[in-house]
Amino acid sequence: MRLGGLMLALLVMGCQGRPAGSDANEGEDIEDAPADVPHVAVIDLSRGLPESSSGGLFTPARPNTATHLTLLLGELGDDEDVRGLFVRLGLATLPLARADAVGRQLAALRAAGKPVICHADGYGNGTMLLAARGCDEIWLSPAGGVETVGIAGQLIFGRALLDKLLVDVDFVQVGDYKGAEEPFTRNGSSPEARASLQTALGAIRASWLRAVAEGRGRTAEALGLEDGPHAPSEASSRGLVDVVGFERDARLRALERAQVSGSRPRFGPDADETAGGGLSELLRVFGGDAPGLDVAHIAVVPATGAIAMADGGGLLGGGDGIAARDLGPTLRALRRDDAVKAVVLRLDSPGGSALASDLLWNDLMALRQAKPLVVSVGGMAASGGYYMACAGTRVVVEENAIIGSIGVVGGKLSFSRSLAEVGITVENVPAVPGGTTRALYGSPFTAWDDATRDRVKASVGEIYDLFLRRIAEARGLAVEDVVPHAAGRLMGGQGAVEARLADELGGLRRALDIAQELSGAETDLPVEVQGPTGGLSELFGAGGGGGDADSRARAAQRHQLEREVARRVRRLALGPWLSSNPEIATFLATTMPLATRERALAALPFALTMP
Repeated sequence: MRLGGLMLALLVMGCQGRPAGSDANEGEDIEDAPADVPHVAVIDLSRGLPESSSGGLFTPARPNTATHLTLLLGELGDDEDVRGLFVRLGLATLPLARADAVGRQLAALRAAGKPVICHADGYGNGTMLLAARGCDEIWLSPAGGVETVGIAGQLIFGRALLDKLLVDVDFVQVGDYKGAEEPFTRNGSSPEARASLQTALGAIRASWLRAVAEGRGRTAEALGLEDGPHAPSEASSRGLVDVVGFERDARLRALERAQVSGSRPRFGPDADETAGGGLSELLRVFGGDAPGLDVAHIAVVPATGAIAMADGGGLLGGGDGIAARDLGPTLRALRRDDAVKAVVLRLDSPGGSALASDLLWNDLMALRQAKPLVVSVGGMAASGGYYMACAGTRVVVEENAIIGSIGVVGGKLSFSRSLAEVGITVENVPAVPGGTTRALYGSPFTAWDDATRDRVKASVGEIYDLFLRRIAEARGLAVEDVVPHAAGRLMGGQGAVEARLADELGGLRRALDIAQELSGAETDLPVEVQGPTGGLSELFGAGGGGGDADSRARAAQRHQLEREVARRVRRLALGPWLSSNPEIATFLATTMPLATRERALAALPFALTMP
């Protein structure tokens, strides 16, 4: 098949409508209420809650992110027609920090007199945290279960495999606790790296146990929070859930508690359809009827995934990633836009390219000099992610977030011995007889000699020193104040506040409140979520940017096609495995800059998976 045909085939696949839900019990016979009559608002989280969402070539991005939900829950609190909420969780898994933030907002709605009923086909650590925090009644399907199994991490090491494949590993690191080379150079963790991770996990565990126990009014031991999985009968007897029953019955209970006769989808797949997405949204953009961005507002910028100069993580997954090529121009445009009175950067990243991290730090610092910049850390701001986070005027972190991993690593893999084993010989030829082959230090077919390793280590050390100075400048600290918390150490949100690497604990809602305060506006400003609209609007240059309209359209077309092809290839070749192992996909994406001749990474040193 020719390239054009392959491209068309991949893109046509992207035009397919979303599959119908597989749930047998969706409560179809419960009447949907109009928006202007008293009703129960249905919040459907059964398909997860991403931090960011970008559209395909023919579809716009859907308003299904954590940011959109944060804004919506704030609006529902002021909506007198919303008398209660029904939260549908299905079999969703949610990161602890994200679940905690939603739970806190639901608790606020409960306190305001709006009952919240939650139903799941199965609960995990995250969804149980959300439910315990925010639900008046917790329902569980009769054949479901509660998999509250405690907090632990998994580290994966590949040195033995690389040895068998005769792959030479050349890595250098700065700091005893970094350990970024360990997945490639060891078959187990060093004591320093293990201790660092255990400290962060211990802080997250303590926060999780405390929050669920407080929400359920029982001790963690009585609830059996670390003793799952629990069958429905045991989950009920322990007090983890209130009722074992079907979703339809839970919805009817929500109507009864709220004393209304109907419900209305307000978040999730069904709400997307009623909100006017798809073709109507594209036509609205083409017609120039974009939201009123000339009105004073607060901009929220989602930044999720591995950091790269371009879309380095697109092929391997791990989210759409943070590309300096994309985010940098966005930050500069926000700095020049007089209608933007404050910016909230919603950040969740394990880091990646040290070069891209530093360039984005510079853009963020310039932005904060022009207007307030509040950084809201979701699940993680590690290494390059913290490189960006420290630039905020104020830094707000979730208690369950992972912060730190301040360090730099450099290296590459060399396959010369592997090729020789299968009969392929690589010969190095210097420019002059007897000369050095240092020019080949970036080649995947040449291992480093000691002199080259020393040069790379000196370069990486200088970048690490720069990293420390950037943090000190942004946080108003002396470098000596940063050093005790650097060298790759990890910590939870409370530890970051105590170390003065963050200002306070809180979620996106708190970050928005701070942005409102710092904006100086006398009344609350509207909030606009930044990011690509996706779809054909980008191909026609909608949304502004530098250069003339034709050049913007060509650049957007090329960029969108690249993203779409990468997305389709990922789905065809690696999708099933990577989609079920997102942490591994993200880790692979953070290492991708090494394949593009970058030699320094500021990244979390392992693929961290937690139940």
